[in-house]
Amino acid sequence: MIKRMVIMLMAVGAVLGGVYGFQILKTKLIAKALSDYAAAPQTVSATQAQFQDWQPLLRAVGTLRAIQGVDIAPEQPGIVETLTFQSGQDVTAGTLLMTMRLNDANSRLAQLQAMQELADITYQRDLRQLREKIVSQATVDADLANLKSARAQVEAQKALIDAKSIRAPFSGRLGIRQVDVGQYLNPGTPIVTLQALDPIYIDFYLPQQALARLAVGEVLRARVDAVPGQAFPGKITAINAKVDIGSRNVQVRATLANTGLKLVPGMFATIEIETDPPKKLLTLPQSAIAFNAYGSTVFVLEESGKDDKGNPKLVAQQTFVTTGASRGDQIAVLTGVKEGQTVVTAGQIKLRNGTVVLVDNAVQPSASPAPVLPQR
Repeated sequence: MIKRMVIMLMAVGAVLGGVYGFQILKTKLIAKALSDYAAAPQTVSATQAQFQDWQPLLRAVGTLRAIQGVDIAPEQPGIVETLTFQSGQDVTAGTLLMTMRLNDANSRLAQLQAMQELADITYQRDLRQLREKIVSQATVDADLANLKSARAQVEAQKALIDAKSIRAPFSGRLGIRQVDVGQYLNPGTPIVTLQALDPIYIDFYLPQQALARLAVGEVLRARVDAVPGQAFPGKITAINAKVDIGSRNVQVRATLANTGLKLVPGMFATIEIETDPPKKLLTLPQSAIAFNAYGSTVFVLEESGKDDKGNPKLVAQQTFVTTGASRGDQIAVLTGVKEGQTVVTAGQIKLRNGTVVLVDNAVQPSASPAPVLPQR
């Protein structure tokens, strides 16, 4: 009985020892697998933080408008008799654009001129008779009033006839013709638009905080999508006397040279105003920054011993940074990174503190201060 008890206990101990040994082995294998996984290097791209010249800028989006622009329209109703311009034509001030049918306007003028002549004769005769005491002063005064009335009617008829001829009020470029010969026009019906294009205005808005940095005569640059790669220089010519109470923005107007007439009213343009002297700032590509609700971070690469081949082993360390202004693909870093430190620019999603990395810069994110969209 004792012998069988001893054999049973030995069997149970062997089973328990086997289970315990298997658990220890499994734990070691899992730890080794996890250790190997954690040590697997991750491939990233990286760059060194460097100081660069940084020009502080105010940026805005504005709308181009002509210094003088108008939709030409008749003052009097009538039928179009002649059109003497072409769509898109450049004209000078006073150029005849259109005439309207006069009908009996000239006959009416002749009638009024005859009445003026009769009133003048009557007035002159009564003046001579007044000197002879034949007529009264009241009669002469009435004759003078009649003469003035006749003259005014003649001038009014001449103005009506002149209004039937439409002329360019200033020099500029015509738009597309909106009427045809023989068409009846009411007063105010647009005939064609006329725009003075050189120079040209650009209106834009800036926050009220920028008022202290603005002044009439300040130099700026404007760019439009229609003319890629070209900047149009200009100067601020007016700053609105009040701030909009809804947006707290102030309207600013600048004047741009438009020698080649590449700029057209109605276009939108991006504006850059250099407000302060250039300064040096530590910059990084914007792709290097991870913006989060709790702060902005970057991964800095540090050496941690040697790898199996004797090369420096790089590990990633996450650090908080304070960012400043941005320009294009670049952003200024005020604190958190020092000059010369290597910062990960792509592949951060695979990293955590202590991750071993391999740097491959075959493909780098753009870091241009003034990126340009590729042209199709």
